Amino acid sequence: MKRTLINWMGLLGVISLLSYIAAVVFSPLAYPGYNWMAQAVSDLSAANAPSLSLWNQLSCLYGVCGIVVNMMVCVFVQDKLTRTLRVGIYTFAVMNWISFVGFSLFPLSSSGYGGAFQDVMHMVCTALVVILSIISLVLIMVGGYKNRTYRSLAVWATIALAMMFSGAIGTGLVPKAYFGIVERLSVFAAVGFQAVLGLYLYNGFRFVGGKSV
Repeated sequence: MKRTLINWMGLLGVISLLSYIAAVVFSPLAYPGYNWMAQAVSDLSAANAPSLSLWNQLSCLYGVCGIVVNMMVCVFVQDKLTRTLRVGIYTFAVMNWISFVGFSLFPLSSSGYGGAFQDVMHMVCTALVVILSIISLVLIMVGGYKNRTYRSLAVWATIALAMMFSGAIGTGLVPKAYFGIVERLSVFAAVGFQAVLGLYLYNGFRFVGGKSV
């Protein structure tokens, strides 16, 4: 397979994931007293968080690369795959736009929930991101499992959705001391699946028997 520029753009999904991992892992170094096992990832980027500057530096490639790779995937799959799969991928891209713009406009005012207007809007954005993530992954699963050619993509969507639900359910079940652990399952589900889409784009969405769509 001869890769074009749009295929190489798929690697931005991996770069986005690595940038996010770096921010999550190293930003706590600039946040004295931060307990990753108990606190949410969003606490690291709160408006008054001491780690905000480091978070912005480490995650600078996360949002930009994520938006680019999602749009390139949307362009590549136009008139390809199945209609259900395409709608799922387009919905996933819309979710990423809301995540990138919404969380940038409305970071938490303080760690936890401060009750300010921007905190309310942050929660609204979170709800939209979760809902659209679930819808997009379900559509990809339905479209992928109905056609064996795209089953591997459906399997990845299933793993991402399972992680998302495990995180959402787990945050309400585990003791507060372990909230941060299960919460990370949810946040990494979408970022991880974005990297998967990027790798599929890099390989020209090649599936069964090396067939390219």
